[in-house]
Order: sequence, then C-alpha cells, then structure tokens
Amino acid sequence: MNLVEWLQRLMTNFGAEWVMWLLLGLSVVSVAIMLERAWFFHSLKDDTEKLASNLRERLRKSDMEGARRLLDASPSAEAAVVMSGLDEADRGARSASEAMTGARALQRVRLERRLAFLGTLGNNAPFVGLFGTVIGVVQAFEALGRQGAAAAASEAAQGMAPQEVMAAIAEALVATAVGLFVAIPAVAMYNIFQRKLKSILANTDALGSVLLAHLVATNDRPASSHQPSEAE
Repeated sequence: MNLVEWLQRLMTNFGAEWVMWLLLGLSVVSVAIMLERAWFFHSLKDDTEKLASNLRERLRKSDMEGARRLLDASPSAEAAVVMSGLDEADRGARSASEAMTGARALQRVRLERRLAFLGTLGNNAPFVGLFGTVIGVVQAFEALGRQGAAAAASEAAQGMAPQEVMAAIAEALVATAVGLFVAIPAVAMYNIFQRKLKSILANTDALGSVLLAHLVATNDRPASSHQPSEAE
C-alpha cells in the first residue's frame, strides 16, 4: 500500500463527521469569548470627554486629590492609565509620561486578551470546513468506484451511482457551510473589538495629554516667574 492509498483509507475510515464536531466545539468557544469580551468592554464604558473636562478643571485648580478621586471613580482603562501618571506627577512630566506608557502597554494586553483566537478562527474555520468537504468528496468517489466495479453489468446500479455520489457531495458541502457559519461571526466580532480597542487607546492618549499639559505648565511657571531683573 502506497502513501496515497493509506491516506485515502484513513480519510474514508474516519469520515468528515469529526470535522463537524471540531467546528461545533470551536463555535461554542468562540461564542463564549465573544460574550466575555463584550461584557468586558461594556464594563469599561465611561464618558471620556466628560472625564477629561472634569480632570482638566481639577488640575487647573491644583486639586490633585480631587483628580485622584475622579479617576478612581471611573471604571475605564483610560482612567487607570492616567492614574499611574498621576502617581508619578510629583517627579515631573517625564516620569508621569513613562509611567503612563507602561500602564498603557498593560492595558493593551488586557484589551487584546483572547482576540487572537477570534482572528485565527475567523481566518481558518472555512479551511477546516473545506477539509471536511474534501474528505466527503473522496468518500463519494471511492464509493462510486466500488459500486462501479461490483456492478459493471447492471444498468440500474450504474444509473443509481451518480445519484449516490451527488448525495454524498451535498452532505460533504455541509462542512464548508458550517465553517463559514463559524468564521463570519468571529471575524465580525474581532473587527468590532479591534475598533473598540483602538478607540480606547486613542482616548487614553488624549486623557494622558491633559495631565502632561498640566505638569509641563506647572514646571514652566516657576522658571518664568523667578527671572532675575536688572534692578536686582
């Protein structure tokens, strides 16, 4: 038995049913991840424009404790990043910026968690379904070959063979349909979550700039107000 015959027998013995179960299992995991990520992003929802306005107002009044309480009360990832910068505000704008850069990277990891699975599933589920279809087609043609060899002299059997082949191929195409059914929602939700992630990171940069602008202005103010005059 050569390699081709061995692979053919392996595929026909196992059939394409296991591909359906695999896709079904991946679909369940995919839906679970979609629901978990949707709840996670919803739990971070906040009015960042209002938050930035209130933060700017407190910083202009030099109310650092008020700014801290404001950020603590917000569930957003943006507030968590800016809070890390506020903790380093007494060391200057550069330290605050570095702290926010590190916190932003950590928040990005949280936001991207499990999204790679959705992206990978969306890209590869159709190919898994196509693999099941190929197995079904191989089974159909093998059955046609066996039937043709066993009943070469029977016109009735030969007339039925194409119908059986078509039925087997139609059944095999179900694997491709299931693969697409799994892939399309995964790709759609992956794109939605990626757009939400980019929006959160953009809002994080905007909110962090409010704090950095205050720190830069605070550091520049003493230098400009204590310039020695010629009279001194």
